[in-house]
Amino acid sequence: MTLVRDVMSEELLTVEPTTTVLGAARKMFARRAGSALVVKGGEVEGIFTERDIMRALSGEADTGRGSHVANWMTPSPVTISPDATAGEALDVMLNGGFRQLPVMEADRLVGIVSMRDLAKSIQKR
Repeated sequence: MTLVRDVMSEELLTVEPTTTVLGAARKMFARRAGSALVVKGGEVEGIFTERDIMRALSGEADTGRGSHVANWMTPSPVTISPDATAGEALDVMLNGGFRQLPVMEADRLVGIVSMRDLAKSIQKR
């Protein structure tokens, strides 16, 4: 049985809530990441994703690029334990309609798991 801890990434891409959409997008592109965790003072405040970038840039005014990720992120994202199974993580993602889950252990951010991570774990079998 594959656990989240077996497939999650411990290399986290984090940004401050005041990071601009453009700044976060550049960091995400450089790391080939579909999301950035929004962290302030060591606490996860939200998750900022590719979909959030599209929402920010889809307005008629060109204000999205310079606005803060805090305006577009998903606040208080759903998280999962590293001891959850890959199947449980997949269920959470499918039911919630998202592709990344922050991994928390005892109120501490320890990683992130994506649909791609889970697909790779299934592919290895």
